[in-house]
Amino acid sequence: MVRDNNILVTGATGNVGGALLRQLLARDITPQSLTRDPATANLPPGVPVAIGSQADPAALTAALDGVDSVFLVWPFDGVDRAAEVVAAIAARARRIVLLSSAAVDDTADPQPDPIAEHHARIERLIEDSGLEWTFLRPFAFAANTRQWIGQVRAGDVVRGSHGGAGFTLVHEADLAEVAVRALTEDGHQGARYLLSGPTVHTQIEQVRILGEALGRPLRWQEIPPGEARAAALSWLDESIVDTVLAGYAAMVDNPLPPTGVLEQLLGRPGRSFREWAAEHVAEFTR
Repeated sequence: MVRDNNILVTGATGNVGGALLRQLLARDITPQSLTRDPATANLPPGVPVAIGSQADPAALTAALDGVDSVFLVWPFDGVDRAAEVVAAIAARARRIVLLSSAAVDDTADPQPDPIAEHHARIERLIEDSGLEWTFLRPFAFAANTRQWIGQVRAGDVVRGSHGGAGFTLVHEADLAEVAVRALTEDGHQGARYLLSGPTVHTQIEQVRILGEALGRPLRWQEIPPGEARAAALSWLDESIVDTVLAGYAAMVDNPLPPTGVLEQLLGRPGRSFREWAAEHVAEFTR
């Protein structure tokens, strides 16, 4: 059953939050958004904007006026205030959809790494809050390949480690579509959706596919892990960079296959990485 509700989207300028805003507007649902700087947010016209961070209980409380459902993206550096934030949401809203991570292991205590522990802690707070909840647990984002924009603009070689690591890259628009359903329909309460893209692609293959979209012969160049770590610090926090690179190493011999969950929920194939690359050519060329 589809419900008529008022929705707050946090992370509204992010990949998934931005796609979610556009999809809700396409359904004639005008959500509230929360962003630190509305002047630079470039949000769609007509979207009400509240100023602040989702990790700030006071700012979030103000944004929750009249809200029934919340899409929550949790910043990695804000765990200390998470309990206050979840309590604020539970006091005013009824439903929450959390963008979590496939790294969370429901059988592990403690969690196997800092990324999993971060997301598991937020999940536990929400489970204990009394809210109706749905956890979206995606694998790697197609948008993560934006880390190569600088290299692609500069030449035809992408340098990195673990080129043979395989990932099922998920398109942010597919994640947003699942979030729309969980926010506006009944039947998703208590679900932990493990979401992947439709196909495993190694990093070498990802670079080749980007090149095909650009009409250029891009190629991968393997570099030592230490050099790759230093480069990764330009887009990853130091507290998680080793976890991420260890994950890459594990995916060389043991890539995780597609889960098929997204296809079951949406009733269609997931968007491919080729589609994502074709849609984002301008970002890699300007």
